[in-house]
Amino acid sequence: PVVPAEYHESDFLMLGNLMPSVQKKVLDQMTKKPRLIVLDTMNFWMDNFMEDLVEALKHVDVLTINDEEARQLSGEYSLVTAANKILKMGPKYVIIKKGEHGALLFDDNKMFFAPAIPLEKVVDPTGAGDSFAGGFVGYLAKTQNLSFENMKKAVVYGSVLASFTVEKLGIENLKTITNERVQKRVDLLAELVSF
Repeated sequence: PVVPAEYHESDFLMLGNLMPSVQKKVLDQMTKKPRLIVLDTMNFWMDNFMEDLVEALKHVDVLTINDEEARQLSGEYSLVTAANKILKMGPKYVIIKKGEHGALLFDDNKMFFAPAIPLEKVVDPTGAGDSFAGGFVGYLAKTQNLSFENMKKAVVYGSVLASFTVEKLGIENLKTITNERVQKRVDLLAELVSF
């Protein structure tokens, strides 16, 4: 991909789930280091391009990965141990997505868990991870706050966006969401975990 010139100095860069060498080529086109670089990956790249992935991880701030992929990348079953091992590979933060069971956020000395929105009906999980990443990065870009405390809120917003995605096919549900509907689900998550 060719990054348009107007994006060469972006503060936030989301490296979507592409071949790690392609992700690195996108990063190399940036003329200014972004404040936050987020990378998404999957087991296919681990199976076939592990060296390239390990190299790419040295240059990112956040890795988003699901629980199965975290275990594969780290060689560890415990997600806490897996996250600690992955953090040593380069990222400052690791987000381990657990589908309908929520997401975990780790840095070198803190951990946070956000549940997923309990839904009565899931139509199609395709794109939920991308929606999660978009909600996460979008919240951080909007607030301009990269603290761990604010990343916790960004994980919640990512989870909420993913919940809208799985309720209908494709982007159908995303085209109709409003700030009010998003906030209602954020408030629901807060209510679900407070005691």
